[in-house]
Amino acid sequence: MSLADGVSVLRLVDGHTDLVVQLVTGSDGTIRADVAHEKLVACGYEGSERTTRRAVASAKAGWRLEHARSNRPWITVPGMWCQIDWGDGPKVRDLNGRLRATVLFVAWVAWSRFRVVIPCWDQTSESLATCLDSMFRLVGGVTDYVLTDNAKTVTVQHIAGVPVRHPLMVDIGRHYGTTVHTCVPYDPQSKGGVESSVKIAKADLLPKKTNLRAEYASMDELAQACAEFMGKVNGRVHQVTRRRPDDALVVEREFLHPVPTEPHTTALGQARIVAADQTVSFGSVRYSVPPKLQGARVWVTVQGDEVVVRADARRLAVVPDWAQGRGLVEVARHLTSTPGNPRINLSHYPDHPQNPDGTPATPKPRAGSLLEQVFLSIGPAAELWLIAACAHGVERIESKMRAIVDLAALRGSPLACQALETAVQAGRYGWGDVESIAEFIATTGSHHDPMVIAGEHASTQPGTGGWAGFTNTTPTGATR
Repeated sequence: MSLADGVSVLRLVDGHTDLVVQLVTGSDGTIRADVAHEKLVACGYEGSERTTRRAVASAKAGWRLEHARSNRPWITVPGMWCQIDWGDGPKVRDLNGRLRATVLFVAWVAWSRFRVVIPCWDQTSESLATCLDSMFRLVGGVTDYVLTDNAKTVTVQHIAGVPVRHPLMVDIGRHYGTTVHTCVPYDPQSKGGVESSVKIAKADLLPKKTNLRAEYASMDELAQACAEFMGKVNGRVHQVTRRRPDDALVVEREFLHPVPTEPHTTALGQARIVAADQTVSFGSVRYSVPPKLQGARVWVTVQGDEVVVRADARRLAVVPDWAQGRGLVEVARHLTSTPGNPRINLSHYPDHPQNPDGTPATPKPRAGSLLEQVFLSIGPAAELWLIAACAHGVERIESKMRAIVDLAALRGSPLACQALETAVQAGRYGWGDVESIAEFIATTGSHHDPMVIAGEHASTQPGTGGWAGFTNTTPTGATR
């Protein structure tokens, strides 16, 4: 029946209402109206498809009302809940120069709405333990519960609908004083906060046309971008709470558990001490690490075909900006090797006196006196001239450096640099050579003219050519 102007009108579909409800219920509310119309026609229905669509829509609305699940808003209490999730990150080059996909670890402290975004290479148990340690130290405390989804690193299996927790996660929770919980599937209220944070982070951090962000050159650059993103979203007023997450976190820290001094090491592999040559021994193989780690304790583990080295950022001699306040960070990653075949990343030794191909590296001048400091400040050409002059064994270099410093002071550093470059190209390191070249450049306005380098065939030094016409004219019988 339909009611129009107070008059009840009988529709053709009214005689098939029970069949329509049966079709909708049997399909769990998913049957299409055109399919339902075909079945009604087969049963003798003579109405239009438009009327059928209206009847099916009405039956679906009734089915959803009867079977819909009630979603209660998530109750947040200071210091109680922290939600974590993973999101796909951009592709960057790893420490070995290979282009690899990354993932973003995203944490959301429920009451204060404080967000943490940490980039890493994978979602293994070791990476999860590392990110949890860094997240707790960035937040400044540990919440009562950590809520996440049912990944294999957290939940081993389900028995009678009850999740069986991974023993490693139980041990990590015991170490930090928290309990790992998993959310209910298809419940947007239980983990919606962190899922929204993942969407926001991906929209801002991934290189897209919508944000015009360029590609990342390294993992450090991506980590720096994540740190800047956290500073932006945590420093602005939240739309729901009408307060800054940074300010709210100061209040929530009073309800958080203290973070243990030492990180959880079960999932991080074996502890090692970095040797004086910036290497660690693992499986009888030497693996290199970056500078400033000599004597530090690191943790080494194997992930697939790679060896991963992690260190505590709080104890590093030089801490990058993106690692400030964090705990464990990855410092090196190598392909696994066999004894007798060390894995050395040459970028870990930037000042080594040997090139990658085995040839000697060009020495890097370091100013040790006031004269050297002033001379090298002229420009890159001064450094080039000094290296070349030393290689040619030029005498009284320091006296010539003083003359060049005076030239730069009188005529300007740009002119002195041009003269030094030309002197190196021509191989002229004598007294007054740089000054005469500078005078020529200042007069002609160019130092790109064809250069003639004097050789032995054009030498003006006195030789023995004049004696070529003399012969041995010693008289006969004379003695020498």
